[in-house]
Amino acid sequence: MPTGVHLRDVRQQLFDAAERVLLRAGPAGLTSRAVTDEAGCAKGVLHRHFTDFDDFLAGLVLDRAARLETQARALLDSAGTATVAGNLTSALSTLFGPVPVAIIPLITFRDDLRARLRQARPGGGIAILAQATAAVSAYLADERELGRIAADADVDSLTLALVGGGHLLFADRDPGPPAGETLTRLVTTVLADVVQRRLL
Repeated sequence: MPTGVHLRDVRQQLFDAAERVLLRAGPAGLTSRAVTDEAGCAKGVLHRHFTDFDDFLAGLVLDRAARLETQARALLDSAGTATVAGNLTSALSTLFGPVPVAIIPLITFRDDLRARLRQARPGGGIAILAQATAAVSAYLADERELGRIAADADVDSLTLALVGGGHLLFADRDPGPPAGETLTRLVTTVLADVVQRRLL
């Protein structure tokens, strides 16, 4: 098997194992030993492919953040269809799924990881939140251009309210994600003024 394919497979196996540990045990339980035990491989396998554990974690976060790009694209593609509130409610439910929500405290838990993420990509210190923020902001800008929210809508403030509020709802998810009506209420409340003034 070609080396590049083999390496990529090992990395994905380790990332998948880390994701399972993170969802089960949280950031404090995510250690190199826990990852390799979950993956069923020797500890040295991880260190053959990554310089240290923070290098591995940075790779994990960036890999999972990249997966959000498909979901972000779906939000952008929805501009001009259905309702603005409905599109955003659906997108926030996806962008703040179990894995992204579990990764955010991991990033805030580890200073070295944040530093590596900032080096890897501009604004990447809190990669998952940055991804969600960029997607929501671009979507709202498109809807403003289409005239579906007020022409003077403050997209930056709306984005902060939606992403920050959405994250708080999903982060406090014991025993599960927020009820659909709770998220819908948040989104419709944040958007109420800019949607109503568009209709005047």
